[in-house]
Amino acid sequence: MKKNYFLRTLLLALAPFALLSCQSDNSEYTEVTPSTPTGTPVSVNLAQIPYPKLSDYHFFTGTLKNNTPNDRVLPYEIASGLFTDYAHKKRFVWMPENTKAVYNGDGKVVTFPIGTVLIKTFYYDNVQPENKTQIIETRLMIKKGVDSDGVDQWVFANYIWNDSQTEAVLDMNGSYRSLTWTENGQTKSTNYRIPSSVECLTCHKKDEKAIPIGPKPQNLNIVYNYTDGAKNQLTKWMERGMLQSGYPANITSTINWQDTSKPLELRVRSYLDINCAHCHSENSHCDYRPMRFAFSETSNPVNLGICVEPQEFIDNDLTHIVSRGKFQRSMLHFRLQSTDEANRMPLLGRTMAHEEAVQMIEQWISSLNPTCP
Repeated sequence: MKKNYFLRTLLLALAPFALLSCQSDNSEYTEVTPSTPTGTPVSVNLAQIPYPKLSDYHFFTGTLKNNTPNDRVLPYEIASGLFTDYAHKKRFVWMPENTKAVYNGDGKVVTFPIGTVLIKTFYYDNVQPENKTQIIETRLMIKKGVDSDGVDQWVFANYIWNDSQTEAVLDMNGSYRSLTWTENGQTKSTNYRIPSSVECLTCHKKDEKAIPIGPKPQNLNIVYNYTDGAKNQLTKWMERGMLQSGYPANITSTINWQDTSKPLELRVRSYLDINCAHCHSENSHCDYRPMRFAFSETSNPVNLGICVEPQEFIDNDLTHIVSRGKFQRSMLHFRLQSTDEANRMPLLGRTMAHEEAVQMIEQWISSLNPTCP
């Protein structure tokens, strides 16, 4: 294998053509090193991942902290993002050469090929006292294979950035990072939680197996401003050979919950889908609770918790999960605005209340006819 690897490396240096990935009998890629016209090729050896350092993958060219994507490392965005203590996020996807993702339903994560890496960098602007941009972590999800039952095998790899922002090193133990920053004229502070591998799995799981959350057609069906022009992301993926053609022309899609020109209920459903549905779904962490917050399911008011009594009574004034017209009596509102670890929702991923989203939930609940018994 080493001899073949060095031969491939030599061929990369001599000619700008793509290499096909080696594939073993159990359908796992042992080497994935496609060519790139601009520099060192991306390296994802599934027999060796996760690598000790983020730079070992060569996902980015030039200065690492700039997150300038290498060949076939495609930036993407989702219509509404998961709240993580106001952290900004850069998302990228990389797939091995000559492989494509496959549409699997509007509200289901596309079926990615083995060797796919989902990349997400978390950072803050205007961090004090230097008023600088500071990257906290870059999280990877890597599809390592498919098990004997046909279930995708994803692994987590979390890379923590050093203070000088020159490198990020593998650390799956979890930690905290205190920081203060300014945003929209306000000063905010948090003890930011970098998750452990156990915490990653708590949210990213179905049947106790790791899964991605965000890259679903319903979330990707938006226009993105690429360096070569704005284009619908699904169209771009298909044109780049990263998504199989034939997906539906009309996809029932989430929206940007911050877009106040859209109907209030649609904004709320989009927000709850990305922030809550991954736990409140079948065979997931909060399966035992009655709510089902997936966008495809929340056209049913019962799944939103409207007029549904809570299973536990934290406070007798909280009469329903959503009490029509009365956000002060609604468990949903209480949990979203709480920062108490015993009461807050989501359980993980935040230490602060998402003030703007809480205000939207208040507005929505107040708009409902007060008809609960």
